[in-house]
Amino acid sequence: MKTVAALPQAGRYLARSLAQSLRLMVGLPDYDVYLSHMERTHPGQAPMSYEAFFRERLEARYGGGKGRCC
Repeated sequence: MKTVAALPQAGRYLARSLAQSLRLMVGLPDYDVYLSHMERTHPGQAPMSYEAFFRERLEARYGGGKGRCC
């Protein structure tokens, strides 16, 4: 019955994966993923605040107010 005990954990994993996929589809950046990445790959660096992270992602996506043709 080990698989029955794993069902709630699998459900939580699927729910988190679906939520992350939906955020990515509509272009919402995932701050928690960023924090995990910073902790894992850049342990000596301080991560950006949520506001700075969101602003940086918007600028990266929309060009920071720079006009674009396409």
